[in-house]
Amino acid sequence: MAGHSKWAQIKRQKAANDYKKGAIFSKLSREIYVAAREGGPNPDANVRLRMALERAKREGMTGDTIERAIAKASGAGTDGESYQTVFYEGYGPGGVAIMAIALTDNRNRTAAEIRHAFSRHGGALGETGSVGWQFDTVGQIIVPLNGHDADEIALLAIDAGATDVVTEEDEIIITTEPSDLSAVTEALRGSGIEPAESGITRVAQNMVEIDAAQTATAIKLLDALEDLDDIQEVFTNASFAESAVPA
Repeated sequence: MAGHSKWAQIKRQKAANDYKKGAIFSKLSREIYVAAREGGPNPDANVRLRMALERAKREGMTGDTIERAIAKASGAGTDGESYQTVFYEGYGPGGVAIMAIALTDNRNRTAAEIRHAFSRHGGALGETGSVGWQFDTVGQIIVPLNGHDADEIALLAIDAGATDVVTEEDEIIITTEPSDLSAVTEALRGSGIEPAESGITRVAQNMVEIDAAQTATAIKLLDALEDLDDIQEVFTNASFAESAVPA
C-alpha cells in the first residue's frame, strides 16, 4: 500500500501557510462533541474521543475549549443539537473519486452546499456508494524522521501490529488496521517517538492521474469542500500533475 495521498500533503502545507484557526477549531469542537455524545466523555474508554482530543491539542486548541465541548456533549441535550455523520461521494475533474465526510445537523443544507461546490468546480455529486468502494479505511500514523532511524521505527511499528511502513522524504507513514491504531501509536510513544498525526483515514486503492488543468480545478473543488463548515474530512484518488500543485 502506498503512503498518504498528495492531497493530504497539500492540506498539511496549506494549514501551515494559511492557518484558519477558527474554522479548524469549529470542526474539532464538533468532532469532540459527537465523539463524547456517542461514546462517553472518558477518552480512555472512547477511542474516537481520544483521537479527537489528540488532534485538538496538536492544533493548539485550549483546554477550556476542549472541556466545554465535552461538557456540552455530556449534558442532557437541551441545546437541541443532533449531529449525524454523513458520507457524500462524487466525481471531480478527470473522473477522479472524491469522498467528503460531514457532521451535520441539517442534511438538506449540507447536501445543497456540497452539490453547489461540485457543480461550480467541474465535478458531480454522486449516489451513496458510487465511489466509496475505491477507498480503504485504515489507521495511519505520520512520524517525522527528525534524526530517528527509519528502520528502527519500521521494526517497532511492525512488531506492534502495523501492516505497512513507507518512508517518504522526511517522514514515515505507518499504516495499521483501524483497531490496531491506538496500540501502535502507544508503542511508538513508549519508545520516545511522538507522531505528528495519528488517526483513521481513507486511502485510495488506485490513483488516477490528471493533467495540469484538471489538477488546478480539482484542488479548487477539494478546497471548496474543505471550507464548508459541516465537512470534517475530504479524500480523493487524484494523482496531481506536479506542475499545477501550489508551492
